[in-house]
Amino acid sequence: MTPGELDALCINTIRFLAADAVQRAKSGHPGLPMGAASMAYVLWTRFLRHDPALPGWPDRDRFVLSAGHGSMLLYALLHLTGYDLPLAEIQRFRQWGSKTPGHPEYGVTPGVEATTGPLGQGVGNAVGMAIAERHLAARFNRPGHAVVDHWTYALCSDGDLMEGVAGEAASLAGHLGLGRLVMLYDDNQVSLAGRAALSFSEDVPRRFQGYGWHTQVVADGNELAAIDRAIRSAQGEVERPSLIAVRTIIGYGAPHKQGTSEAHGEPLGEDELRAAKQALGWPVEPMFLIPDAALARFREALSEGKAVRDAWQTRFDLWAAAHADLAREWRDGHARTLPDGWDRDLPVFSPGAPVATRDASGAVLAAVSPRIPHLVGGDADLAPSTKTLVKSAGSFRHDSPTGRHLHFGVREHAMGAISNGITYHGGLQVFCGTFFIFSDYMRPAVRLAALSELPVVYVWTHDSIGVGEDGPTHEPVEHLASLRAMPHLVVIRPGDAAETVVAWRVALSRRHGPTALVLTRQKIPVLDRRAYASADGLARGAYVLTDPPGGGPELILIGTGSEVALVVQAQAELVKAGIRARAVSMPSWELFEAESPAYRATVLPPTVTARLAVEAGASFGWERWVGAGGTVLALDRYGASAPGDVNLRELGFTTAAVVARARALLGRS
Repeated sequence: MTPGELDALCINTIRFLAADAVQRAKSGHPGLPMGAASMAYVLWTRFLRHDPALPGWPDRDRFVLSAGHGSMLLYALLHLTGYDLPLAEIQRFRQWGSKTPGHPEYGVTPGVEATTGPLGQGVGNAVGMAIAERHLAARFNRPGHAVVDHWTYALCSDGDLMEGVAGEAASLAGHLGLGRLVMLYDDNQVSLAGRAALSFSEDVPRRFQGYGWHTQVVADGNELAAIDRAIRSAQGEVERPSLIAVRTIIGYGAPHKQGTSEAHGEPLGEDELRAAKQALGWPVEPMFLIPDAALARFREALSEGKAVRDAWQTRFDLWAAAHADLAREWRDGHARTLPDGWDRDLPVFSPGAPVATRDASGAVLAAVSPRIPHLVGGDADLAPSTKTLVKSAGSFRHDSPTGRHLHFGVREHAMGAISNGITYHGGLQVFCGTFFIFSDYMRPAVRLAALSELPVVYVWTHDSIGVGEDGPTHEPVEHLASLRAMPHLVVIRPGDAAETVVAWRVALSRRHGPTALVLTRQKIPVLDRRAYASADGLARGAYVLTDPPGGGPELILIGTGSEVALVVQAQAELVKAGIRARAVSMPSWELFEAESPAYRATVLPPTVTARLAVEAGASFGWERWVGAGGTVLALDRYGASAPGDVNLRELGFTTAAVVARARALLGRS
């Protein structure tokens, strides 16, 4: 068998493993794997440095299938090259409990680097990985010791590049000159609904040139030599990320469906699949055929990967012996371990002058950043407002890659996806910030972080109608309720500066799932903890701030965020009036739910049914905590443009309003 014949055999093995799996499942996308098989084969067998026996090896090249609907392309490659993905799992594509879900999922399938599917997100993830590589290389490599020396590759589709998140991410990648990022664009000119030209006619390479990328075009996606030359040329361009537009034919080989949208998102059908196999000289039976020669070629990845990894391990061991302090930082970063003494200088806030929780958050960041070298983060051009700039960390720029502050620009969509990519990469812990209202722009990435259980920290400030003069366009109302509905996301709305410190402790300690810190713009009182319970109670989600003297409560007031101060003030007035009221701070529903039923009952005794929750946001969901006998002082309308204190007063968030509602609840108005 000639080398060319072996290449063709291997490529058709990819095609028909994918097409057979989709056909068996009666669901999936065969067109992309069949059309892009050649470029994927060249990348995986000639360029990608990876070890299937150890998928998490730190210096491996990363491959992100942003076009996640073509997941069978990736699954075929993973099985063939020797990852722990048996053929039985390929045969169970898209079935309950399989390791081959419809779109790639991080943590489910060995070798999958990122959860992709929502188009464009993978492009952002790849940019994040390239940022992580650049930063870690600058921090850890020393002359003669290159312990960070890898590439990030991505494969994207027309659909990815139509989504705005991809444009935002590509723009930033070009600005930063991420030269070790190579993106293969599957330019098949077909989308799910028909020809891409129905909605997409731009010159993609010229667009990416405008972003500052190096671009190339491969006119025939089955010309292996041209693909090889393009990737080598991309690797030679160290100052710019590279886009390679590869013209392919979707569903290649299927005589009646290739080049059409019919090959995109549904099985070929028994007859068309048979015809495709016949057209490409492939045996019609058996399904899932893997010729021995093809398997042997692909499995060379095992010995090659081990050799590359062993060589790296030798370099790493020599480097670690020569640079013990750096090696300790490396290990902390990759384990996301908080160094000893990281919280030694946390700020302490005394009662007296009020403090906005965004300011308290900024003070915490300033204190911990020098002590946690693997903590990186930034914001959507809002550092002066979100208080997320740590000047001592330096700015991550093309000419200063050791900087740890990321200037995302006004790109919330990309900021979320890039933060996920940095986290997927490993070695770093990430936070990112914007106004709470713009969490909507980040929602797809936040959801994927939650799905993948990535410990990203979101710093969302300007959390309510207290924003004030900017008006309802900038005043979040429904956001708390909607984000609390997201599994694995912990939402924390601290009630004062002291709680904010503890909130950061919680967020930085979490290893599985993202955390949202929802913070005030306006200054709010700092509780005198000599009179009220310790703010450490935040870690349990909800805790009793203070109880009435002389007996148990007949009424429970529950507050979050800036409304905790109202609850405390109202509780004091009610107690003076002879009403046994308890004040509870509930900064996090999720943390409270994770506590034992016994603890939850100590905070919200089932026997006390008169409960009043106070929150300057939508009431939706609060019935879970106030019960049938309780009520909520909330905001089920949009805000207004006026000074924040005026908004709060006019919309009913005053001590007097809380007292009146509490009395009414008890029938003592």
